[in-house]
Amino acid sequence: MAQTFYLGDVVQMKKQHPCGSYDWEIIRLGADIKIKCVGCGRIVMLPRVKFQKGIKKIIKSNVAQQEE
Repeated sequence: MAQTFYLGDVVQMKKQHPCGSYDWEIIRLGADIKIKCVGCGRIVMLPRVKFQKGIKKIIKSNVAQQEE
């Protein structure tokens, strides 16, 4: 069940950030994934496995922009 993620995707995580937001924007992909909190702008880097376990759903996908 490997999901495909793209730069600029906005995802909802299972755990709430201390600022109160659940939404994060993906700003770097690779073995580690860097995400930015939509609420406060804090940047966090997670291993891909931990990120995939913590994601709830994709809110906004950039798949159309990546395919062009």
